[in-house]
Amino acid sequence: MSRSELDSIDHRILSLLVNDARKPFLEIARECGISGAAIHQRVNKLEASGVITGSRLLVKPSAIGMGVCAFVCVSISEATKYHEVINALEAVPEVVECHFITGKYSLLLKVYCKDNDHFIDVLLHRIQTVPYVQETETMIALDTAFERQVFIKDSL
Repeated sequence: MSRSELDSIDHRILSLLVNDARKPFLEIARECGISGAAIHQRVNKLEASGVITGSRLLVKPSAIGMGVCAFVCVSISEATKYHEVINALEAVPEVVECHFITGKYSLLLKVYCKDNDHFIDVLLHRIQTVPYVQETETMIALDTAFERQVFIKDSL
């Protein structure tokens, strides 16, 4: 489903769900001026087409003791080993995001740890020991000013 196939109601549904994934379909239907069944059908269509890829509960990392957020840039010694490196990093639970990027480095990781000692352990023993990881550079986040889902305008 391309952007041009989404109408203003689809955009409104997405906007409402991004702001509150638990919002009942009947409330969404009232706000959109259509039936609950129509909302259900549209959400199913958005899921089937890959526009909606799921819903999740968001946990504030610091509230569960994960007080250090770090961004780790990773260079890989052999580009053909990209998938092998990704698979190894995916097995590290502290790595919550992994992006293939342009520039000096191959990957950008977002890592949450309890404290600096925990982060050092993850970096030295879990990330830097992955075969084909050649170099890392770390930036520690001092504060998270904001985080949000992709912006969905009600009607584009």
